[in-house]
Amino acid sequence: PLQKPLLFSHSAYVLVSCSSLPAKLINGGIAGLIGVTCVFPIDLAKTRLQNQQNGSRLYTSMSDCLIKTIRSEGYFGMYRGAAVNLTLVTPEKAIKLAANDFFRQHLSKDGKLTLVKEMLAGCGAGTCQVIVTTPMEMLKIQLQDAGRIAAQRKLMPETVAAGTVETKSPTAMQLTRQLLREKGIAGLYKGLGATLLRDVPFSIIYFPLFANLNNLGKKDVDGPAPFYVSFISGCLAGSTAAVAVNPVDVIKTRLQSLNRASTEDTYSGVTDCIRKIMRNEGPSAFLKGAYCRALVIAPLFGIAQVIYFLGVGEFILSFMPKKHD
Repeated sequence: PLQKPLLFSHSAYVLVSCSSLPAKLINGGIAGLIGVTCVFPIDLAKTRLQNQQNGSRLYTSMSDCLIKTIRSEGYFGMYRGAAVNLTLVTPEKAIKLAANDFFRQHLSKDGKLTLVKEMLAGCGAGTCQVIVTTPMEMLKIQLQDAGRIAAQRKLMPETVAAGTVETKSPTAMQLTRQLLREKGIAGLYKGLGATLLRDVPFSIIYFPLFANLNNLGKKDVDGPAPFYVSFISGCLAGSTAAVAVNPVDVIKTRLQSLNRASTEDTYSGVTDCIRKIMRNEGPSAFLKGAYCRALVIAPLFGIAQVIYFLGVGEFILSFMPKKHD
């Protein structure tokens, strides 16, 4: 009979390292695919809310954005750019998990893997992850924001430069070829610094916060926390970290957006973006889309927790032929 994988009784954070790498890759990939499908419309609303500037405000809230998107682009308009995420989410998870394994093993050579070392391992994994995250977000943001630009042409023509001709939204492949032709590989990695500034602090906040919240729900000092405690801890820690780094996410989104209305600012870098946002929109602009981001991150961690808890990867691998010595 099939034995229950260890992940049935432990949290995803604690026991990811106890499972085989192939199982982790399968679990991470499945969790990413399900998560992206479920929360992508909210992520689209986040991008559009973060990108609109004073004088060109088309949406007043997340619900207003989604309603107007459905009216103007149809139901599938909410999934603009989803194909990019669905294609790249598995290699993104693979790099993050493999890097996390490497750093955890390296940091535990001299003794116990402390919380600080676990945090450092997560930061190292997040740093390696941007190899896939940056181009993925670069393409996704262009596709997500294309609908906002098109809607502005119709509803707010004063924001569109005179003589501008409306063109059909490009596909991900067309965008990739255009960026590579015009700017080389650097075109796909625009906003790399801002992506690092977002993802590394996220890991610094998330991992220790999750560990401490998870420990509060343990019945025994040495035993694992119940599944529901790990699930809630992951959601709370993920949402908190997401809101905390939202200002950097706004900066990253603005830097990676290529198309703008004539009345919207353009930015030459992180410091220029911060200065112009502070001067023209005020500090509250750095919190644009914060609640959307929290609503995206919390379910993603919750769904990942369910996949790891069920041991889907281990179950799939149990049908693979085993090597005999």
